[in-house]
Amino acid sequence: MNKDPEPFITKTNCPLCQNSIIITWQPDNIPFFGDVMHTCSQCDCGFKYADTMILTQREPMRFTLGVESPGDLDIRVIRSISGTIRIPELGINIEPGPASESYVSNVEGVLCRIEDVVGMVTRWEDEPPGSVNRAHEILELLRQVRLGELGITIIIEDPLGNSAIISDKAISEVMIPEEAKGLKTGDIILEKDELPNHFTE
Repeated sequence: MNKDPEPFITKTNCPLCQNSIIITWQPDNIPFFGDVMHTCSQCDCGFKYADTMILTQREPMRFTLGVESPGDLDIRVIRSISGTIRIPELGINIEPGPASESYVSNVEGVLCRIEDVVGMVTRWEDEPPGSVNRAHEILELLRQVRLGELGITIIIEDPLGNSAIISDKAISEVMIPEEAKGLKTGDIILEKDELPNHFTE
């Protein structure tokens, strides 16, 4: 039985408060995708960082997945700090922003993240009624997706090629340079920007 590779640590200074922080590096191997390195760090001042780096050089990629049944919710999704997620049927775009975090999850996990953000819109007192109504509409559509009553398309675009959807159902294609050049890269925190249709993390 193979043991998981041991993590190792390095030290650096927090970019916000300049205090010393530890970065944990965890090697991993993801089936169908190869060797990756998970990194994470957190400071007492509130700064945190996480990423999953693909350890092979990759071209800008686009992955497209049709989510048609509850079984598709289990499909694995790798979203790096440079990945943009789009769901055209819901009018949702999630783009990298200044405090981006990567994650390895599944389709349901991606939908849960969207629900968390859209749910916040329904609780903002200063939000226009139209935005609140749209947020409730999206939450209902996401519920239908979970039940298999509504199909959606999840698209992940990554100019660095470090994001992926791991499934035979997913269509993968190399992006042309002009397409990749127009994508944002960076770290990610969800902020409202014309919510609930457009998110910058």
